[in-house]
Amino acid sequence: MNHPPIISISKLSNWVTKIKELSSNKRWLELLSLYNDLNKSGVQFTEPTLFHPILKACSVTSFRHGKSLHASVIKLCVVESCTSIGNSIMDFYLKAGILDSTFSVFDNMKVRDCVSWNIMISGCIDHGDYDRGLSTFKDARAAGFETNVSTLVLVIQTVNILGALHEGQKMHGYIMKTDYLAVSSVQNALLGMYANMAVEFAQKLFDEMPDRDVIAWSVMISGYVRSDNAHFGLGIFREMLAQFGKEADGQTVVSALKACTNLKNYVTGKALHGFVVRKGFYGDLFVGNSLIDMYSKCNDPDAAFQAWNDMPLKNSVSWNSLLSGLVCNGNHSEAINLFMSMQKSKIEPDAVTLVNLLQVCKHFADPLICKCVHTVILRKNHEFNHLIINTLVDVYAKCNLICFAQRLFNSMKIRDTVSWSTMIAAFTHCGLPDEAIKVFNEMIQTQEKPNAVTVLNLIEACSCYSELKVPKSVHGIAIRLGLATETTVGTAILDMYSSYGDIITSKKAFSQIIDKNVISFSAMIAACGMNGLPRDALCLLTEMEMHGIKPNSITILSVLSACSHGGLINEGLSFFQKFIKSQEVKPNLEHYSCLIDLLSRGGKLDLAMELIDQLAKGKNVGASAWGALLSGCRTSYNGNENIQEKVIKHVLEFEPNNSSGYMLASNVYAARGSWDAAARFRAMVKDKQVKVVAGYSMVHVNNACCKFIAGDKHRFLLKEILEELHKCMKMEKIQVN
Repeated sequence: MNHPPIISISKLSNWVTKIKELSSNKRWLELLSLYNDLNKSGVQFTEPTLFHPILKACSVTSFRHGKSLHASVIKLCVVESCTSIGNSIMDFYLKAGILDSTFSVFDNMKVRDCVSWNIMISGCIDHGDYDRGLSTFKDARAAGFETNVSTLVLVIQTVNILGALHEGQKMHGYIMKTDYLAVSSVQNALLGMYANMAVEFAQKLFDEMPDRDVIAWSVMISGYVRSDNAHFGLGIFREMLAQFGKEADGQTVVSALKACTNLKNYVTGKALHGFVVRKGFYGDLFVGNSLIDMYSKCNDPDAAFQAWNDMPLKNSVSWNSLLSGLVCNGNHSEAINLFMSMQKSKIEPDAVTLVNLLQVCKHFADPLICKCVHTVILRKNHEFNHLIINTLVDVYAKCNLICFAQRLFNSMKIRDTVSWSTMIAAFTHCGLPDEAIKVFNEMIQTQEKPNAVTVLNLIEACSCYSELKVPKSVHGIAIRLGLATETTVGTAILDMYSSYGDIITSKKAFSQIIDKNVISFSAMIAACGMNGLPRDALCLLTEMEMHGIKPNSITILSVLSACSHGGLINEGLSFFQKFIKSQEVKPNLEHYSCLIDLLSRGGKLDLAMELIDQLAKGKNVGASAWGALLSGCRTSYNGNENIQEKVIKHVLEFEPNNSSGYMLASNVYAARGSWDAAARFRAMVKDKQVKVVAGYSMVHVNNACCKFIAGDKHRFLLKEILEELHKCMKMEKIQVN
């Protein structure tokens, strides 16, 4: 029988000293090697304090040796007698990410102290098992566990992550019974929890705090900004500066800049920029990036570039923020130049960079650039990034490369709602509505639930159809999905029916919208105007104002157009005067062009001409205004020959390659009986090789659509078409009688 070797006390003491020395110097490999040598020689340790450094070495270097040491500890029955060793073993398994083994050790411990519970709670939370961590904390409290500040803060943060407001309120109650409420870190953790879930509770706690540090102020500002109350957030920031101007830190400034960005508050944002310079925050990357974002969102790309240029240090977020700003503000050429600078500076393009580049491709609709970006995407292994691939499908469609878009879509292993909606929009954009609807049907078969964007894309596809059968089906889909009452979808539906001349169904769709806004009212006003109901349009305007919704520029344009096409000259003039006096919306050239059309249609060519002359003094009068006046000249020609000649001259100067100007001029002369002049203008169209878009009519017979183009003498009327037309005419006659 083999017996353990007899070791002198002095030799054992030397080994103990050596182990502690290696541990204090973090020479873990040497420590583990020494332990292995001793273990092989048959030396057994019973001193509990030696197991802690050895387990620490195992957690850093070798999990296998740690498990072996755990087995040795179990054989020696040390865990039951020494809680600290159990804690070290639990810590070892936690660092290895094995929660189940940690709980197994914990459950077998006869005596647990505060360290044991803290290890378990923090371990669960650190490994993302938040529910288990919170449950362990409750068990600890039931067992009489006395928490410490760090664990308490960690649990509050866990409640915040879970969004469990009720649990957070219970935690607040527990803390109030202890002395921890006076600890600033605990107060700030509670404040952050409330600011993230219920900012009104955060405000109440904030008001009760006798001493507020910069963290508390920053938490309140960011809380208001996140809850879409950026105005209140800026107010808190101003109050903070009045009391703690010298203590504002970079995080607080970032939150304040975010508030300015959300509010598009350029003036305050610029003032904050000055504050940043005075306080020396320019070295803070977050502050610099927030400045770039603020200027970009406030439509000042030059100031964004200057802020970017002034940054002493830049990261990929800095470059991407400026790139996004240039794209959003329509500076596409500058965006390409910036990307070239990124390449020269060895800044690797990430997903954000590539999505912005794809937006530039969409603007230029250049297939070559799009394919080049696609190559970069493949080279950088971003072909599985959903955002990038969905954007790429959309861009290929905008470049009229629908085959590439479809091929890319078909290659996607996982498709979400955005992917399906993008492909539907792609086919619609390329004039392939049948394929768009086919994709939608495939989407339904995969049990992917459509959203509002999907339905909006389907409605847009319906605009390519000449009958209401398919649009009605889409309307039914929207109703079944519960989306017909949403503002965006409901507005699109009423607009769809309006374009088909079904104003009755348009009104029904409008009445079903729950939250009507200025866009839905404007669309309904435009629908009434387009379908010959100008009085209804004016009534809708009154109803809109009664609901406290102020008209925007589109609403005003729709009302003027309705009055113009409905012959309500005086009402239109009266409305425009009211609109000018209110000064709520500044009139633009489109409004004046519509007013000129109103006057021209009413035969008031002198007033229309006088208005154009006034506009010419301060604005660049466009072709639309002169075209509206020329259209009026066609019906009101008596005694206005001089005006007509002047108008025709300007229209042809503005749009020499547009056939409508020549046709209108020809019709004006024809109305005056000047047939030679009328013929001369029509001949000019051929001489100048101006492309003429011919009008056409469509007739449906037996589910087939037949198109008849003006001037086409080669189309033979089929017997079925004549019979269908005859039938329709008979039905109309019966209804009239």
